Amino acid sequence: MNTEFLIAGVVWYVVFLLSTTCHEAAHAWAAKLGGDLTAFHGGQVSLDPIPHIRREPFGMVIFPLLTYATGGWMMGWASAPYDPHWSERYPRRAAWMSLAGPGANFSLAIFASILIHIGIWTGFFRYPDSVSFMHVVEPAAAGVASGAATFVSLMFSLNLLLGTFNLIPVPPLDGFGALGLFAPEDLARRIQHLGHSLGSFSIIGLLLAWQVFDPVFQPLFAFALRALYPGQGYGT
Repeated sequence: MNTEFLIAGVVWYVVFLLSTTCHEAAHAWAAKLGGDLTAFHGGQVSLDPIPHIRREPFGMVIFPLLTYATGGWMMGWASAPYDPHWSERYPRRAAWMSLAGPGANFSLAIFASILIHIGIWTGFFRYPDSVSFMHVVEPAAAGVASGAATFVSLMFSLNLLLGTFNLIPVPPLDGFGALGLFAPEDLARRIQHLGHSLGSFSIIGLLLAWQVFDPVFQPLFAFALRALYPGQGYGT
């Protein structure tokens, strides 16, 4: 493990922690607005990562660091509690709660793109020769600009990934709960019931989502790069 790998790992973990905390806080905030105070009482309506880490220490600390140390790629998870009876009573509100998490991730990706263009405009960053998941923008000089370029690159890419993955419409992902927005209320209620009754069988949905994710994400990432840098030829 060299110094560059360790520094990149620290930056990656900070972005991961920010992204997952915002995702779960958005779920908790939307649930509170909809009348479910379960996550609010658990402290999850907060951008402080500590309540979220306390709820999922393995998914938010141990597993991300372990996967980065062994594979150079950080993976993990977090969760916000909700009242299943509330979700069945108000399936539309629960569907909006499901969408709030991915919405937070896409908002962070948009914010990262704004920071990238501000950095290029001020001469802090420059257009990259080539792009990758961790290398969306180039630092204009070594030092602070290099770390900042990695930070905003990961903020852009990781939040695009998290938002997209969570919208896949299979349980236990957010996209499944969000289906209730497009269904009659009785069917939306059944969707909510199925989503929280599968329990350990949800791992099947996650495995299925991973199988279809790469063919979905790669063209979306290329499209996002073309939107970020119109006319520059990235993502083609």
